[in-house]
Amino acid sequence: MFPKVVQVIPSTDYTVYVYFEDGKIVCYDAIHLLDKEVFAPLKDVHIFIDTCTVMNDTLAWDINQNRNEYECLDIDPDTLYALPFTQELIA
Repeated sequence: MFPKVVQVIPSTDYTVYVYFEDGKIVCYDAIHLLDKEVFAPLKDVHIFIDTCTVMNDTLAWDINQNRNEYECLDIDPDTLYALPFTQELIA
């Protein structure tokens, strides 16, 4: 099975709830990405939240906001799927 992300919900604490097609939900902590040069634009929490999306069937940030799947910053869906199942927090 190839895990497919269908929805993402980012938070101001640099975590993202990731929803998979099969119903699994994980919480990805992206704070460690911010030290990497390629992810530097995400240090601005507004960019982190506003550009967070699903592209290439996984969690991605559409930094250029042009929906180009080759220019986005994305996370391997297998990496995300390996995270433990979590319950979504409902406000």
